[in-house]
Amino acid sequence: MKMTAEIAWQRQGAVFTDKRYSRGHSWRFDGGAVVPASSSPHIVPLPYSVAANVDPEEAYIAALSSCHMLFFLSLAAAKGLVVESYTDKATGIMEKVDGRMIVSRVELNPLVIYAGEQPTAVTQTALHHAAHEQCFLANSVKTEVRVLEWVD
Repeated sequence: MKMTAEIAWQRQGAVFTDKRYSRGHSWRFDGGAVVPASSSPHIVPLPYSVAANVDPEEAYIAALSSCHMLFFLSLAAAKGLVVESYTDKATGIMEKVDGRMIVSRVELNPLVIYAGEQPTAVTQTALHHAAHEQCFLANSVKTEVRVLEWVD
């Protein structure tokens, strides 16, 4: 299976060699979605970053969260549980490790609301564990991914 993404950036008249150019760019995916992207303003200061755009670090965190959620929903449905909503307030921690900045940890904080039968805490934890084990992205990265259940 092959997935594609097209990443496009234009200089737009900036000098470039002085490093005072916009980091704003776009991500285009095979289904047609276009996402405005940029470096993080935490890494490249404004006005060279575009604060409203998605940065790669945010996308990385969101991708891990989304992957986990999709497997969780599938597993819950297979158990006969009806998920009404799923909200994750995921966070990522960047730090210097061995002299390089990395996203060292991603914490998923899902809040799952069920319709009808409610799972036990043991069942819900087992579903999250299985979702984490099956998530392609979690299986593909060195970043520690923790699932912390969010209690509203």
